[in-house]
Amino acid sequence: MPNFKPQKLREIGYELFQKAGCLKKDSQSVVDHLVESNLFGHDSHGAIRFAEYLRALREKRFQPQATPEVVQDFPCVAIVDANGGLGQIGANFAMNLAIKKAHKNGIGTVALRNTSHIGRIGAYPLLAARQGFIAQAFVNAGRLGYQIAPYGGIEGVLSTNPMAFSAPRQEDNPIVLDMTTSVVAEGKIRVAINQERAVPEGWIIDSQGNPTTDPLKFKADPPGAILPLGGVVGHKGTGLSIMVELLGGALSGQGCAAGERKMTSNGVLFTVYNIEHFTDLGHYFDLVESLISHVKSSRLGEGFKEILIPGEPEFRSSLRKEKEGINIDDNTWADIKKEAEFLQINLSASSV
Repeated sequence: MPNFKPQKLREIGYELFQKAGCLKKDSQSVVDHLVESNLFGHDSHGAIRFAEYLRALREKRFQPQATPEVVQDFPCVAIVDANGGLGQIGANFAMNLAIKKAHKNGIGTVALRNTSHIGRIGAYPLLAARQGFIAQAFVNAGRLGYQIAPYGGIEGVLSTNPMAFSAPRQEDNPIVLDMTTSVVAEGKIRVAINQERAVPEGWIIDSQGNPTTDPLKFKADPPGAILPLGGVVGHKGTGLSIMVELLGGALSGQGCAAGERKMTSNGVLFTVYNIEHFTDLGHYFDLVESLISHVKSSRLGEGFKEILIPGEPEFRSSLRKEKEGINIDDNTWADIKKEAEFLQINLSASSV
């Protein structure tokens, strides 16, 4: 399993995506997003996506130099069409537009469509929080609908349908909540397959509805399914998933789950809040720190050393991996090298 310094992994990505036809600035935007996902401990949305995106570019399913376009524009609301470009390009454009609207008018909501896979959605509310705003995101997979079983069902009919939230702190990293409405992201099943290991109990069922820890059962024909968030109260996860379908899919115009097996584009809805249009900024920061202190004051359960706030595990992981490097499993690295060969780029062992 090769280990990369983060900057070396970025440089490899920049070269690959530019050779695939992407502009330099767009290559950097996409690769920086993916490598940050590895740093944050979300390998499911990191360099494992290099080969996936490069293959989509090679097959002309993504447009390497597409420019996002505002197709409807109001003071607090806009609709953006990414024109089939790489997801991170459209999503960054949409979030920055929502921030601009919130700065001026208090709230900015921007829907995004025709954008392919936007990656780790927590990155976008975090972008706003780092500029002093509260933000949230709802993302579906358009008409894709076969991965997640609804509560009470044994057949996948929904997508993982993540949502994210971020809020600034005055002298610390922002709070960042980034979660699927399924028990786990589909990408984490993909990581388990590449690493040739079982998944935890309670993640997936096989095509007959039987619990399994074999990730290959999820990819079988007929396929298994990932369970909804919530376990014995999985109706809550299914309810949240339907909410995300309507917010991300219906309002963007990308569409909702309809049983398709290949994703064309995410459907996205971003909302940004200008804190100072709601309350005094100093008072807000006092409330945030008071809340965090109160939550962390709880007596600890057996096996726990501390209570963590959403985002703390990711920022700690990033600090550690900046020093220790990022491990890329052998199968993922082989997939990347295969796409590099199509681009006539030699990723020798000296690249590691």
